[in-house]
Amino acid sequence: MKRICVFCGSRVGVKPVYSEWALSLGSWIGQNHQGLVYGGGSIGLMGILADSCLAEEGEVIGVIPKSLNRTEIGHQNLSRLIEVDSMSERKSIMLRYSDLFVVLPGGFGTLDELFEVVTLAQLKEHSKPVILLNGEGFFAPLLAQINLLVIQGFVKEEALSLLHIAKDFPGLLEQIKRYL
Repeated sequence: MKRICVFCGSRVGVKPVYSEWALSLGSWIGQNHQGLVYGGGSIGLMGILADSCLAEEGEVIGVIPKSLNRTEIGHQNLSRLIEVDSMSERKSIMLRYSDLFVVLPGGFGTLDELFEVVTLAQLKEHSKPVILLNGEGFFAPLLAQINLLVIQGFVKEEALSLLHIAKDFPGLLEQIKRYL
């Protein structure tokens, strides 16, 4: 069994398709006997993702800072909930427990997690795939900014290969299967 770390929002966003992606991905992970590692939340896309994986009897490991768990957003029905002291520790444990990373829509925390794992890959501190779901062009402006970083000489062009882009949900599943 491999563990797939999913970064996604603690909110559902404005488009129902975001929730559909989280539901479908969680179900797929459970049905295919893979493990899920995620931020440990019970709300938003995180909660949908975890609940759908658990419904398929999948292993779900949540990693959540104690301060967030105290505000009652921590999911209490996981295979394992790991409480940590900080967001930095959370990302470190998620990196350690995971074999590949998937990024769904989310906010600042999701972007922070994305850039952390891509930066660590660039520094050769891990070689785990990072797959970004750009369904409906959600991340298109971010990808344009990343390309501008290359054009302006702040990121080497070869570093772009560290981030794998899926244009839609079926493409995401194909990429996950390739790396598993």
